Amino acid sequence: QVQLVESGGGLVQAGGSLRLSCAASGSIFSINVMGWYRQAPGKQRELVARITKPGTTNYADSVKGRFVISRDNTKNTVFLQMNSLKPEDTAVYYCNALLTYSARDVERSYWGQGTQVTVSS
Repeated sequence: QVQLVESGGGLVQAGGSLRLSCAASGSIFSINVMGWYRQAPGKQRELVARITKPGTTNYADSVKGRFVISRDNTKNTVFLQMNSLKPEDTAVYYCNALLTYSARDVERSYWGQGTQVTVSS
């Protein structure tokens, strides 16, 4: 069984910063991709940023230049540094991991429970 545990959400004023963390634990052979998604009320879940095991990153256009994703492969942990936050960044942020249980396993997708980020104007 695999668990993803997120932390770091909260309430911040516009222009402020927050850092999200997500730690994966359990029977993990390899985590190929780790990412952050978000879902605002009444909207679909959307990709915020993702990072591969070697460190290749992708960002949503709306967060480029403001957010930075990173990971610690030794601790199966991914981080999201969010700077210059805007009210439109308000959402529940979810951690996602694409991982395998063994060298011959198929890739599986796991989600964290979500952490609320609220940016006040």
